[in-house]
Amino acid sequence: MKLSEKAEKKRTQRDYNLGFKLAVVSQVEKGEMTYKQAQKAYGIQGRSTVLVWLRKHGTLDWNKPKTRFTCNKMKETPAQKIKRLEKELSDGKLKNKILNTMIDITDQHYGTSIRKKHSPNQSNESSKNTD
Repeated sequence: MKLSEKAEKKRTQRDYNLGFKLAVVSQVEKGEMTYKQAQKAYGIQGRSTVLVWLRKHGTLDWNKPKTRFTCNKMKETPAQKIKRLEKELSDGKLKNKILNTMIDITDQHYGTSIRKKHSPNQSNESSKNTD
């Protein structure tokens, strides 16, 4: 009987022999399932039990887990990257709009002038310096 064919049942720590641990580690490292899926499929109760096995018996470096964002960036398709960048741009535009609105409200409410007003002479002078 394969590991994946075993029924989902709760186990005690005594059930985890070395062969079982190595089989679970192998499945996770091959990408057949995530460590969380392995926990659920085999009824492993401890949240970090499979991670401990991966660190101890695995061939990959599990000591420095990458963030979800970093891992997803590496595996992004061009379409996913475009979608992510469009979302980031949209979020940036919304943040900019909110900040500008806050500045406008502050200026109106307190009579301040937070934004610098550039005179036409300043922009001409700066372009002369860059030539």
